[in-house]
This record gives sequence, structure tokens and C-alpha cells, in this order.
Amino acid sequence: MTTVKRSDFLIKPFLKRNNLRAFYQIIATIIPIISLWLIVYQVINHSFLLAIKGFLLIPILCLLTLLSSRTFSLMHDCGHNSLFKKRNLNKFFGFLLGLVNGIPHKSWSIDHAFHHRNNGNWEIYKGPIDVLSLEDYNSLSKKEKIFYKISRNWIMLFPGGFYYLVLKPRLGLIIIIFNFSKDIVKEFFIKIKKREFSEFLAIKSRVKPPFSDYGDNFSELFELVMNNLIVITGWFFMSKWFGLVFFLTFYSVISTLSAAILICIFFVQHNYKNAYAKNTKNWDVIDGAILGSSNLNIPNWLNWFLADISFHSIHHLCERIPNYNLRACHKANIHLLNQSKFLKLSDFPNCFKYIIWDNKNEKLIPIS
Repeated sequence: MTTVKRSDFLIKPFLKRNNLRAFYQIIATIIPIISLWLIVYQVINHSFLLAIKGFLLIPILCLLTLLSSRTFSLMHDCGHNSLFKKRNLNKFFGFLLGLVNGIPHKSWSIDHAFHHRNNGNWEIYKGPIDVLSLEDYNSLSKKEKIFYKISRNWIMLFPGGFYYLVLKPRLGLIIIIFNFSKDIVKEFFIKIKKREFSEFLAIKSRVKPPFSDYGDNFSELFELVMNNLIVITGWFFMSKWFGLVFFLTFYSVISTLSAAILICIFFVQHNYKNAYAKNTKNWDVIDGAILGSSNLNIPNWLNWFLADISFHSIHHLCERIPNYNLRACHKANIHLLNQSKFLKLSDFPNCFKYIIWDNKNEKLIPIS
């Protein structure tokens, strides 16, 4: 339990949003991405030796991966309505930034808002990897325990990243369409015969999301459809331009690595030794922000690619602070964060041990 209150923090001066800074951040991210893809085209179509092409493409791939992570981080700000002054601008650019990584912005931001509302309450929110309680873990069979341990290993960041950005939004739409069509065919004659037109035409009751964050209502479904149409169309033209095998391979590697970075960062900012992990009755939102969100001591260049999300306690204390003010707000309130967790890059591997929630003692623990 912390001894500080929200009112102790200096927050208000850092809430001011600046459209020019926001536009600059987007331009300084998107133009390098376009430029690097143009360079990639020149490299693969030049008469270099294969080894030289590989030597040139590797650093470009690394830069595109980091820029993809930055694009996602800026989309994250739009989801909090903190990048631009106006909500509509955040919605518009959030949608556009979501196209770069192939992820529907609105559905993602709604799901992420749930995380913010319940951070540190492990009875309600189980983190990015659905951590089991000790009680539930002990009820598993031996094979299930082995599978759980393997599926939460850090190496799963890579297949998990590929699934999260490349496959999940596409599978979500396919399953929703399948379920929708199946229900229509199944109930058509029954509903029409009974003249239950209003029930038959109800959208929300038919859009049963296969995942928690897709297709929960008509507006989310509409964005999911639009995102998929534009993204898949983009994949088609890029495949025609670069060649099908090269583009899909290169793009998949970028998406996989980028998502792995983002999932890793998200994980270590909430799963670590002595992280705040309460039941609902003992949970406090301020303690969840300060004690349940680690801050990362990482190089400034890496912070740039992550849009300063490493200043995470302040971000959870007030998600309306734009990323370009987070660092200053963190420094202004550093004297109040002495109970917060600070992690170095070398601390990250140890965080992946904490994949069990001991609900009786209210803490995260390693698998014994």
C-alpha cells in the first residue's frame, strides 16, 4: 500500500496536447517506413550478390521492426485520445496507424482500456498471457501443466507475435462471418415464418466475437471489416510489387519481431517480482498504477521507438498524458515513485518466471 494520493502528483500541466507535435511524430514515423520499403525494392532488384543483399536487408529489417513498434505505440496514444486534441483526430489517425500493423484500432483500444481500469486486480485482469491462479494451476493435469509452462515461455513471444498481428484480426473476421452466416441459414425460415423481423435483423446478438476484443458491436465489426479489406488489398499490391514470397516473408518477420517486442514490454511492465497483484476487495487503482506498473531504464533511442511508454507508472496514473509529455511528468513526480519498480534490460528474463498468481497471498510467483 502506497502512502501517496493522486492529488499529490503534478499532472495537469502535462495534459496539454499539441497537434503539431502529434503530426510531426506521425510524419517522422511513416515517411521513414515508406523510404525504407523503397530502399528494399531497390536492393532486391539490383544485381547484388545474394550475400550482399542479405547484408543490406538485415539492418533495414531491424529498423522497420522498430518503426512498426513505434507506429503501434502512437496508435496506443490515439486509443487513449491523448495524441491529438480532438477525439475525431485520434480516431482517424488511430485507424490509419492500425493499418500499418494490420490491427483494428477501436477494438484494440476498448480492450486496452479494460486493462487500465483493472490494472493490478488479478482477479479480473490476468495480463497479456492469461496468467492462472495457483489454485487453478494446481488443478491441471501433469500434461496441462507442462503445456502451460511452455506456452508462457519467452520463446513463445515470436509465434505469439505472428499470431497477434498477422493472423488474429483475419481469423476473427473469418469466424465472425462463418458464425453470422450459420445463424442466418439456421434461423431464416423460423424467424420469417413467425414474422419476428426485428429479432432476425438484430446485429449484436449474431456477432459473437471469437476473441474478447473483436466484433463486440456493429461499429467494431465495421472497423474490423474495413481494416481487413484495406490491409489485405495492401498485401496484394505489395506482393505484386516485391514478389509474393519475398513480401510475405519479409513482412511476416517484421510483424513477428515487432509484436514480440511489444508483448515483451507489456509483460515485464506488469509481471515481475513483488508486483501488485490483489483481489478485487483489496485492490486500489492508485496502488495498481504505482506498484503494479514497472518503469524501464532503457536507452533513449529505444524509448523513442516505444514513444516513452517505459514511464509506465505515470502513464497508468493518467493515460490522458500524451507520450511527448510522459518523460517530463515522470521527472516532475519522481520523488513520489520511490515505491515503484524500475527495471533494466538485463532484468527482463527474470520477469518471465512470474506466471502464476498466488490468489491467497496476493502475489505473482514462479512455477516451482
